[in-house]
Amino acid sequence: MREDIKEILLTTESLAQKIKELGHNISRDYKGKDLVLIGILKGSVMFMADLMKEITIPCSMDFMAVSSYGSSTTSSGVVRILKDLDFEIEGKDVLIVEDIIDSGITLKYLMEYLKARKANSLEIVCLLTKPERRKVQIDVRYTGFTVPDEFLVGYGLDYAEKYRNLPYIGILKEEVYK
Repeated sequence: MREDIKEILLTTESLAQKIKELGHNISRDYKGKDLVLIGILKGSVMFMADLMKEITIPCSMDFMAVSSYGSSTTSSGVVRILKDLDFEIEGKDVLIVEDIIDSGITLKYLMEYLKARKANSLEIVCLLTKPERRKVQIDVRYTGFTVPDEFLVGYGLDYAEKYRNLPYIGILKEEVYK
């Protein structure tokens, strides 16, 4: 797989350090609250698992699967919920855990969808953000890294369901996906 990577953008060590910082800040900000982390499948799994290890307060987790990409490399703009929550979030402090925010379309839809569930609070933590690709305004409470407009894989990010298991985030060579 390494031969398909043009450049390693974020090392395993830099990811671990940033996630530790995020976990510290979340633990401080949500102390004494009923925190629920909602991971957005599949890309957030590695980030969510490592983030939860760094959160030092009681919290619970759930997952949702949403799609606006299908098998394409760009968003279709049509959002579908493939897996909804297993638990109620009414009265809880909810933190959506997202791997990357690109256009923002899917996350904006998801925020509006979850607001109807009467959570006490609803915020976002994302590992990566690509602000130059943003099509809608999204307020993100916690952000790990701002990244360039490149096709990224690794640490949960995929191309055609591959490369998620890389322990770092790299830029995929164009010839691989074009």
